[in-house]
Amino acid sequence: MKHLFLLLLLPMALFAQSKKEQRLLKKADKIHARAYTVDTHADVPINMLEMEGFDIGIKHEYDKDGTQIDFPRMKEGGMDAMFFAVYMAQGKRTPEGNAEAKEKALKIFKAIHEAVKKYPDMAELVTTAREGYAVHKKGKLGVFIGMENGWPIGQELSNLQLYYDLGLRYITLAHSFNNDISDSSGDPEGAEHNGISKYGEACITEMNRLGIIVDVSHLSDSAFYDVMRLSKAPVFASHSSCRALSDVKRNMTDDMIKLMASKGGVIQINFVADFLKKPSEEVAVSIRTLRMQAMRADATPEDKKRINNELRQLKYKYPGDVPNVKTVVDHIDHVVKIAGIDHVGIGMDMDGGSDVMGCEDVSKIKNVTIELLKRGYTARQIRKIWGGNTMRVMAAVEKTANKLNK
Repeated sequence: MKHLFLLLLLPMALFAQSKKEQRLLKKADKIHARAYTVDTHADVPINMLEMEGFDIGIKHEYDKDGTQIDFPRMKEGGMDAMFFAVYMAQGKRTPEGNAEAKEKALKIFKAIHEAVKKYPDMAELVTTAREGYAVHKKGKLGVFIGMENGWPIGQELSNLQLYYDLGLRYITLAHSFNNDISDSSGDPEGAEHNGISKYGEACITEMNRLGIIVDVSHLSDSAFYDVMRLSKAPVFASHSSCRALSDVKRNMTDDMIKLMASKGGVIQINFVADFLKKPSEEVAVSIRTLRMQAMRADATPEDKKRINNELRQLKYKYPGDVPNVKTVVDHIDHVVKIAGIDHVGIGMDMDGGSDVMGCEDVSKIKNVTIELLKRGYTARQIRKIWGGNTMRVMAAVEKTANKLNK
């Protein structure tokens, strides 16, 4: 009789759970309808340039081609704007190498501009917080531009003005290897400048003058503290997570997060698996090996496709090492606890390594919002996390530039 009673209760419990999920989804829909949602790091230009048959204006399927971003899926998920990354794997730091990096960067800028021009009813290029909000009111998606790795600046500060005029609004000073500007957190050779170089100091000064956000993701700890000393404007980490929860050098310590927050900055939580949840040593070694292969300047599109497939296979082989939306919100919770609600945002790194169960592509971002609601975050707080804090930083950087140019 007891077992029969429990069996009768089960459908009722499942129905109640389903109704609760439906209520949360409706609430998430309302929040996204009122919010201006912004992601600060999207590597979709890689697909735009290198993936045969990829068209950002057509809906693709993650399960079929592994892509995570296109305009239709942004609309479906409630993602209003993203910073498309001009990504550059570090190559030779020679005059010839610098010229090649500049040429590649200009091709990426061109691809982004052409994608927006091809679909004028879907999206517009935006360069300021005010423009972002205005485009959103027209019912269109916003495409901001960031640069991942300052290598294309070369030794010519004038390139910063060139890239700014093309729409660039943040620069990740270095990537996985040291460059002429900054030390990286990932260079196997260790520190070269013991932080930011003298040339890097000049770059930061010019970025402040122009109104380009200094991005501290990928930097060594010493370089981060140099940036905090040097920048006259707030900075952000476009795609980083909390070292307290996943002890990897790419993540930020509590002290770094609090210092950046004290100067008005924001940490944008990264959705790359091992930055959210430290994997077992076996998986970590495999991930590092594959990522180093992908970061080689001579890596071909075929190489990168193979590497991405192998990274996805690790998820199925070791499911316990894969984070989910709860893991993401654990990092958000941690930042809110130590630095406050005004200093956390989202930088998923989709199409560049993002791998979260329940948020496999941009169409599923409301699952993060639902988890935030489950943990008691208010609609106002969620709007800050999903873009409000980022736009505040952007406006502050614009204001600093205006003051410096008077």
